[in-house]
Amino acid sequence: MVKNHCLAKSINDVAWSTFRRWLEYFAVKFGTTVVAVNPKMTSQKCSDCGAVVRKSLSTRTHKCACGCEMQTDVNAAINILNLAKARGGQSRSNATGLATSVLVGENLLEQVTRTSVESPRL
Repeated sequence: MVKNHCLAKSINDVAWSTFRRWLEYFAVKFGTTVVAVNPKMTSQKCSDCGAVVRKSLSTRTHKCACGCEMQTDVNAAINILNLAKARGGQSRSNATGLATSVLVGENLLEQVTRTSVESPRL
């Protein structure tokens, strides 16, 4: 379905919004926080000194002039974590779900997208 250029963006948008709803629902369920951050430049920026180190997508190691050397994904994860901490979390969650955690005969997607009930923690 994603190969259809007319529908691809809409299909991908729905998938990401569903994924985000799942994350927010389970974060509330397990007592943690989900913070949405912009991933722009997180793999290019040095997590140690903040300098921008340009690299191609095929480069798997982040090497900065400050001496910081680590896997590119680890560097990006540290930058994303720092952005989330700087934001201080979201003021409210969009978590939705059901009163029961498991319904026999329904898959997880049907459970999450079924009747929306606000979490009692909000």
